[in-house]
Amino acid sequence: MAIEISQTEYDALWQQANPNPQHSERAGLEESREVVPLQLGQGYIQRLQWQDIDLLLFNAQFDEDIYITGDKPKKTEACEFGFNVSGNRAGLRTGENFVLWEGNEDDEEETWITYANDPILKVDIHLKAGDRAQALMAETLAALPVSERCQIEKCSDEFFNVNVITPAMGLALKQIFHCPFEGMTRQLYLESKCLELIALKIEQIKDTEKTYSNGSPLSADDIERIHTAKDILLERFEDPPSLMELAQQVSLNDYKLKVGFKVVFGTTVFGYLLQHRMATACQLLQQQQSIATVAAVVGYASHATFSRAFRRHFGVSPKAYQLATL
Repeated sequence: MAIEISQTEYDALWQQANPNPQHSERAGLEESREVVPLQLGQGYIQRLQWQDIDLLLFNAQFDEDIYITGDKPKKTEACEFGFNVSGNRAGLRTGENFVLWEGNEDDEEETWITYANDPILKVDIHLKAGDRAQALMAETLAALPVSERCQIEKCSDEFFNVNVITPAMGLALKQIFHCPFEGMTRQLYLESKCLELIALKIEQIKDTEKTYSNGSPLSADDIERIHTAKDILLERFEDPPSLMELAQQVSLNDYKLKVGFKVVFGTTVFGYLLQHRMATACQLLQQQQSIATVAAVVGYASHATFSRAFRRHFGVSPKAYQLATL
């Protein structure tokens, strides 16, 4: 059974559930946390604000599908970078990311749907209007074809460049939710992760547009086959197939798989595999697994080979990374 509620009623429930929301301010960082109303489910929304960045963390599970009807909220940020780690909310699905540019909104009423089938685990990064945001937007727009640029500049309320969360993005998102630091170090760490995610998304936009402008459009069937290839790759990441073998398994030629994989996932087939191996290695190292065990699990013949690959990828050794998460 779904819950149908107006935006005003929805906001009132949150205010009743959080009469005195947790709030702190220290060294230029403002932080607040609100819990999900018991009538709707459980979990929280956490907001961190500093300089020209707002970071919102959603971690919630709703009991029923929620249909919220009302005027669209007014945005004051220059742009928003969103990452749906889990859950289907407001038109975005699990594993998708997007950019929402600032625009002039009308007063049209709209219905926003949050589904209860999966927990909502989401990161939103809002850049406030200012020098950094304006320079970022100008550089990103300049890299796009003129027709695409004009469409975005006129856009008022549409998600732009909805694409998949890559393993590199996924790792940064996990690190945000499980930040191992406190105090000023935590603030610097979180800001660095926000900037990392913005950089990864901008490069994904550029790579996607570059590939399409080179005349390599993908059909819905091609995209489905590429997702199947990704699933095969992850199932066999300890002993992966060759590019030719993988292409044969999904009935694509190796060129279309190679180019299409870059469009869909923002990296090459084996770049994706490496990112997944490194993300898995980080999780295991955080659990204090031995380096030899981690190397074997992620498909390296020796811990020395794994250590070299890890250092090239992250700039630190596996041991140094593990010690930093204690």
